Formats: sequence, C-alpha cells, structure tokens
Amino acid sequence: MKAANSGVLFLIELGALAGAAYWGFTRDVSAAWLLGLAAPAVLVALWALFGSPRAKYRTRGAGRVGFEVFWFGAGALALFASGAQVWGLAFAVVCVVSKALAVAWSQ
Repeated sequence: MKAANSGVLFLIELGALAGAAYWGFTRDVSAAWLLGLAAPAVLVALWALFGSPRAKYRTRGAGRVGFEVFWFGAGALALFASGAQVWGLAFAVVCVVSKALAVAWSQ
C-alpha cells in the first residue's frame, strides 16, 4: 500500500501542474497559450525552491504543510476556476487522502 501511495503522491503532483495548465489554456484571452505554459511553470519553480527533497529553501513542519496546502490547492482551485468543479473536488479529495496516508506512514 505504501508503494501505491508513493505513486499516487507523484501523480497528484502532476495533477496540480495539469490543473494549472488547463486553467491557463481555457482562459478567454488572446494569450491563453502563455497562461497555459506560465501557470504550471510558476508551480514548478515554487516546487523546486520549497517543495523538492533537494530544494534550496526546503520547508519543514507547519511551513511544509502550508506550502503543500497552497501548492496542491492551487491545482484544485485552477480546475474549479476553469469550470471543472467535479474534477477539482475529486482532485482535492485524492490529495487530502493521499497526504493523510503519507503522514500516517511517514512517507
């Protein structure tokens, strides 16, 4: 089960990026393609700086929890904002369950 949850943890990281990209590409603006590329790029940069195991400013404790709530919440909120409320809710539920299991199993 722990190995499966590790896989889910990786997939929800990708899901947050996909949600941000979907939000950007579905905006009704002339540069939607730019938003579709920039939104996940910002999340990648934040992950590299604060969330990655080799991050320069790695967060710990309550700061880590806050960062992950913000980071994964951004993916869920992006889906909500783009009109995919069911997908946004499903993504949020999977994130909460997977992260809770990760904490319980010290992953």
